[in-house]
Amino acid sequence: MDKETKLSRLARLGVYGFDTLEPLILAALITEDPLLLIGPSGTGKTFLLNTLSEALGLEHRHYNASLISFDDLVGFPFPDKAADGVKFLQTPATVWGAESVLIDEISRCKPEHQNRLFSLVCERRIQGVPLPKLRFRWAAMNPCSAEQSGAEDYAGSEALDPALADRFALFIQASDWAELTEDERLLVADPAGEGRIADDGGALQRDVKRWRGEFLRKLEDCPDEILRYVTIVVTALNSAGIRVSPRRSRLMTRSLFAASIVSGRLSEALCRLVLKSSLPHPCWGVTPSREAVAAAHRLGWDTVRDANRSWLPGFLAEKSLAGKLRILIDKCDSPDGGTQAVAEMLASETKERAAAFAFAVYPAAVEGKLPIGAEGINDLGRIASRFLSVDGAITWSERVTQTGTSHPDLVRYAAALEGLEGGRAERARQFFNGCLVRQCLVADPKAIEDEIQKCVELLKRKGLI
Repeated sequence: MDKETKLSRLARLGVYGFDTLEPLILAALITEDPLLLIGPSGTGKTFLLNTLSEALGLEHRHYNASLISFDDLVGFPFPDKAADGVKFLQTPATVWGAESVLIDEISRCKPEHQNRLFSLVCERRIQGVPLPKLRFRWAAMNPCSAEQSGAEDYAGSEALDPALADRFALFIQASDWAELTEDERLLVADPAGEGRIADDGGALQRDVKRWRGEFLRKLEDCPDEILRYVTIVVTALNSAGIRVSPRRSRLMTRSLFAASIVSGRLSEALCRLVLKSSLPHPCWGVTPSREAVAAAHRLGWDTVRDANRSWLPGFLAEKSLAGKLRILIDKCDSPDGGTQAVAEMLASETKERAAAFAFAVYPAAVEGKLPIGAEGINDLGRIASRFLSVDGAITWSERVTQTGTSHPDLVRYAAALEGLEGGRAERARQFFNGCLVRQCLVADPKAIEDEIQKCVELLKRKGLI
């Protein structure tokens, strides 16, 4: 095999540094959904997209959003006496007849032009007029202000409107010099490629046509494992406070399906790559919690591999703690599944709700009466012990004396204890004592106490305590 054959498809076109992202870029060519590249200046974003248009033989338009005027897009209006209306005098730069459009520097776009670009990106329309030939809508931007670090200051690069950003299917993070391999650095630095016309003998054009044909034929019967993966990760991310819109779930499914066609199979690494590049949050300067994204991916992939864990998304989406516990008891059939559910739940819930759940279920879990493995029991124990280890022999009146009757949390917790009797009252005092000592703020003590009681009642009905 010669050196040229060993190169990736993009490298054969003279584009370097995108090898690991190639399945995503090719997937965007297959779906024809909007694609956005993000990265520092000089990382080849514009070069990549212009090269793709050359290799695919497209009628291409390249606009700089920071300079563009409406006339640049549609041409100059003039009266159409025959039709008693207005026509546009076209130039080689107008968008009419374009098959691909690159909107460069989109984050530097004036607000009024961003609204006009919205319909171009989202609907393939301009001024309400359809653009039937337009297939590809691409854009590029520098990191917006909130994302900046390092020597370069992209002060003019502003956060995109979330509604516009959510229309892009994939967000490709271009690699800077530090992320390139030694071979890629040598290829990028080589001046021989400057000005070369991208030409692979039509190979990319033929492959994209073949892949897109397969994509369209199978789209009505998208593989169940892809649908389950996307549904689970979107549910998990939303439960963790990372909003992912219903529209984005569909775009993610399309991208993952197309990427699996390019790669020949669905793999854990491919799912992780598509998930990471499907989140629009960097467009408005936000980095989603890496831990939450990794946990959502792990949950989705484990469920794809093990259909018996299909109950996990419902467990995470359930709002009440007793509802979660019921699903765990009724649906979980393995300690490993229970351990994963506990880990995901404790990571995604607020501190007070995680504490309440651990406090309520740990006694049954540590006795082996719940389908939770040793690691999950330890996770519960680490939280529950903070409350169970507080001296329960100290009466509430003594706690009042120690803390002071004016302590605001004490006043609220005391109000939540009013009217409680027997074991329920003792349990609530123990929990709120722990909250005071461990400084775990409970916003609504009555609601949390009620959640704990419902969990305990469920465990009693099931004969687990």
